[in-house]
Amino acid sequence: MRRLLAALRFLTILPVPGTWGTTEEDLARSVPWFPVVGLLLAALAGAAAWALSAAPPMVAAAAVVVLLLGFSGCLHIDGLADTADGLLSSRPRERALEIMKDSHAGVMGVTAIVCVLLLKFAALAALASFPAGEFWRAVLLMPLAGRTALVVHMAILSYARPDGLGTVFYRRRPRWAAVWAAALLAVVAWNVLGWRGAIVWSACMVAALAFSAFVYRRIGGATGDTCGAVCEILEVVPALTLALSPLGEGR
Repeated sequence: MRRLLAALRFLTILPVPGTWGTTEEDLARSVPWFPVVGLLLAALAGAAAWALSAAPPMVAAAAVVVLLLGFSGCLHIDGLADTADGLLSSRPRERALEIMKDSHAGVMGVTAIVCVLLLKFAALAALASFPAGEFWRAVLLMPLAGRTALVVHMAILSYARPDGLGTVFYRRRPRWAAVWAAALLAVVAWNVLGWRGAIVWSACMVAALAFSAFVYRRIGGATGDTCGAVCEILEVVPALTLALSPLGEGR
């Protein structure tokens, strides 16, 4: 229970009473619980999307985008901005890592935020206009896909810095946690979308691996910022895959 609460405290702004899950050891052992937190957020987001189904598509899409941002208190979107500033700067590895530590957002960071939010909004607005519940199904998968990708990213890449908050999570490489997270996403996607869930799951895994490969080529490992970035990017994938798919039900 302590580890689950630590994961909740770290990944969300949901209120957690008491002091359970506040120690560094709890945080270090919380990674296998990240997908469970993703599943909880998926349930909340899916319920909100279902409630918004009668709203105008653009209003429903905008509300969900804001809700997804709010879950983490913009923690992950901040990581996306820092990652874009550093990795898209064409600077050497050490300089890129220094740029990522800077709390100020540069042009690349702002552009990355705008692009990701626009893609989320456009895909969700399109799905909100489709029949057969495509909207809430996509929204339900988005938070889980993001937290699954976060764990996969951490399992694939070693930590790129000699110190920092991320070192806590690397006391035990979360390889089995990544397998468990990917399996959970597969099961949920299949139950929500049937065989189309396999397509969404495959798109998520390919995107997570491709992003991790890019990060490895640039800086040789993960950071807290790249973990946030992969979470934000992968939230887009289920909605975008379904919005672009010609296989949607009831169209």
